[in-house]
Amino acid sequence: MLPQEFLNRMKILLGTEYADFLAGYENSHRFSLRWNPLKGGEVPQEQIKKRLPYLQEAVPWAKYGYYYEENVRPGKHPFHEAGLYYIQEASAMAPAAFLNAGPGERILDLCAAPGGKSTQIAADMRGQGLLVCNEIHPARARILSENIERMGICNALVLNEAPDTLAERFEQYFDRILVDAPCSGEGMFRKKEEACREWSMQNVELCAKRQDEILDAAAGMLKAGGRLVYSTCTFAPEENEGSVSRFLARHSEFSIAPPAFADGFTGGRGDWVENPAPGIENTVRLFPHKVEGEGHYAAVLIKERENKEANRPCKTEAGTREKECGEFAGFLRQYIRKELTGVLLKFGDQLYLAPEGTPSLHKLKVLRAGLHLGTLKKNRFEPSHALALALSDSDVKYAKNLDSHGQEAQAYLRGETLQAEGEKGWYLITVDGISLGWGKLTGGVMKNHYPKGLRG
Repeated sequence: MLPQEFLNRMKILLGTEYADFLAGYENSHRFSLRWNPLKGGEVPQEQIKKRLPYLQEAVPWAKYGYYYEENVRPGKHPFHEAGLYYIQEASAMAPAAFLNAGPGERILDLCAAPGGKSTQIAADMRGQGLLVCNEIHPARARILSENIERMGICNALVLNEAPDTLAERFEQYFDRILVDAPCSGEGMFRKKEEACREWSMQNVELCAKRQDEILDAAAGMLKAGGRLVYSTCTFAPEENEGSVSRFLARHSEFSIAPPAFADGFTGGRGDWVENPAPGIENTVRLFPHKVEGEGHYAAVLIKERENKEANRPCKTEAGTREKECGEFAGFLRQYIRKELTGVLLKFGDQLYLAPEGTPSLHKLKVLRAGLHLGTLKKNRFEPSHALALALSDSDVKYAKNLDSHGQEAQAYLRGETLQAEGEKGWYLITVDGISLGWGKLTGGVMKNHYPKGLRG
């Protein structure tokens, strides 16, 4: 199944290690997921494993990352729909860990779909600061937006723009940038057969050229002193050490910083490319015959200085006054106990809550402008699914909890009505205490407001 030209190249590169590398393809890949502290809390490992008893050992390089038993299907459980975890390949957790994001920062995930790394960054930010998640392909951008919603993330903008377009708008704006670049996907051959079928050396060369362009756009958007993490899921030196070395030759204001190496990580190979950059051995390769994960590469780049003066700072969104959204204000008073802070943005009849200091979104393709609050209708406000997923039972006046192992939880996910008693109105539906969606109680019947497109 593996392309012969690929095998020939890897044999030359790896030498005596090639036999071990090839033998790794006979082993099945490990399954892994990442606990979401935005929904489940920042709790000890013992509590996480009590709630998810099928978890095995922790992923060494990723906080809240765990391997799980092969015969389990966590994607079919109500906890998945509630955003309690994100199913993610273990090696893919390394780049966001290297980014070392923190609360209150401005962070860009430039090639963000489907959202695994964005949601990992958001967990590190703890809901504070601004996270811009961008994806150039519209269909993939929609999937990204759905995953941002499912994980209960409130402080993210989801954009569908070309990197060059963002570079014109956000000069020297971000504290940290992740570039998980489109690549030839060699590291996924064991996991995805289509990656094998689509591979060619011509595609490797095309990817390397595209990576140069994306990195140049990212360079101008990073503040002096900022951190840029570049990553791929390929073994190709042209796209790894080569892309980093070419970038540093063009951008002398950047240098390589060594990240924390976990057991099995190996350093970049300067002998595999022409004109390797100083410090290229401090970049990181993950080989599937050395770690419990697929093939990956990552480099941490620090912008030591700025080589030109920045233009005028970005304008910020002024927002919509709450009194212009009277129906929403009434909903808050009646049902929500938590204070919602941020900038109200109104797009037609749709209402969003963006983080304070959100930059102007004028002429940008925006799929999600922070937290989608809901729809303003005549004389009423209908809360969004995103708002439900971002709240907890203590944040609302009314909640109905379902047993994750019970029939009611499955019935709710299928869109069925539930029997319930209590005051009429909007209820936050939870599963074992984790928010899942909305219901509206009238006359002993809980009308189901789980989105039709998600039912099944």
